Amino acid sequence: MDVCIIGAGIAGLTTALELQRSGQSVIVLDDGPVAGGETERTTAHLSSVLGDRYDELERLHGADGSRLAAASHTAAIARIEAMATQFGNRCGFERLDGYLFVPPGADPSVLDRELAAARRAGLTRVERVPRAPLATFDTGPCLKFPEQGQIHPLRYVAGLAAALKKAGGEIFTGTHVSAIEDGAPVRVQAAGGTVRARAVVVATNSPVNDLFAIHTKQAAYRTYVIGARVRAGSVARALYWDTCEEPESQGASRSAYHYVRLARIPGSAGTELLIVGGGDHKTGQAHDAEDRFARLETWTRERFPVASIAHRWSGQVMESVDSLAFIGRNPGNRNVYVATGDSGNGMTHGTIAGILLSALIQGRDHEWAKLYDPSRVPFGAAVAFTEENVNVAAQYADWVTPGDRKSARGLRRGQGAILRRGVQKIAAYRDGAGVLHERSAVCVHLGCLVGWNSFEKTWDCPCHGSRYERLGRVVNGPANSDLPPVEAGDPKKG
Repeated sequence: MDVCIIGAGIAGLTTALELQRSGQSVIVLDDGPVAGGETERTTAHLSSVLGDRYDELERLHGADGSRLAAASHTAAIARIEAMATQFGNRCGFERLDGYLFVPPGADPSVLDRELAAARRAGLTRVERVPRAPLATFDTGPCLKFPEQGQIHPLRYVAGLAAALKKAGGEIFTGTHVSAIEDGAPVRVQAAGGTVRARAVVVATNSPVNDLFAIHTKQAAYRTYVIGARVRAGSVARALYWDTCEEPESQGASRSAYHYVRLARIPGSAGTELLIVGGGDHKTGQAHDAEDRFARLETWTRERFPVASIAHRWSGQVMESVDSLAFIGRNPGNRNVYVATGDSGNGMTHGTIAGILLSALIQGRDHEWAKLYDPSRVPFGAAVAFTEENVNVAAQYADWVTPGDRKSARGLRRGQGAILRRGVQKIAAYRDGAGVLHERSAVCVHLGCLVGWNSFEKTWDCPCHGSRYERLGRVVNGPANSDLPPVEAGDPKKG
């Protein structure tokens, strides 16, 4: 086997298809279904407008780095468009303008700085316009970024999977990878046996193959999304983003900006879905999802002609300290590669990963390699690096707290809580039948204590973003095994 790819999301399948079409033999392993992780939760903005803006990217990566960032994301949108066309565009790819605006009362000079920086980065068609094309909401001055895009992400990834199989690649879902051993070949221990490959790509959103190398340089954030029904044609089809920095009482350190797009609803010609996201916080460090959804709904209703709220969900964003993804050879390894740190641009970063990793694995140089190198030292982001890691260290203080409650008595069905029993911390969950389930509350990654996410019904680690479902099965890295069991009394009486 030439290449084994772990993760069947946008990054893993794009990389797999690029390699298979280049003559490599490829196998993809995933412990869930195709696109069953964060790819299915994306809002699918296809954009060269990056979260920390080009003014900041130029400071962090220099003029050449900013130019390469713009060029790579522009190329990723074009690659997605080409793929979608090959698949018959069943994913509904379309080109759209994007509009970046500031909230009321904010200093609009940020737009002037960003306009100049974006043009220096090669986005020469960006222009300042008096307002976005919205009848119900005057954004004030904004920047117009032409030739952005959007797709239906699940249909697009289904197209990637079908094309990979047609080209001779293999996909095994429901297959958990428990260990990766670098070497020649790399050994991948998976459910059902061992895979040996010349190269391995870990495309699991957050890498599950090491303890420290990447995890000190990125942080996990939860982001919240609503889908609001609006009358078809009442909102101009475009992408919209603001520069809002909403004050946060918990888990602060990342701008809680808003991002908006429209999606068509199959079989409903008169109604469209307005997808609105925001309200971010560090994973496991805030427990007020209902308040965040309420604020998101209020913000949306004040600006758009909302008929009703149809959907609510949250997703996980891996935010690198210097705003760009980590794509390339895993630090300290010879033949293991990673794709992580999507920084809110997962669809384009995942496509960049496919283009870049395909070249690197086949021994070809690529002009993007240095910019996205996972071994890079983010000198320009030293303050953010320090803040994030001080934040992580502070989470270990949870070991000396008493827990959410003294015992599981009174724990309602469908509810979870952290208990202290002597020196042990226990993640206790009572299921719909009234049975109490107890697991260790210690994250298997680096020993931080998980907390209960009442909206997702998961146990979330506030240190590096590992997540476990209600009964302790791991669902997000960097942890790669379940929460261990603990000694418990009568589960129905607990």
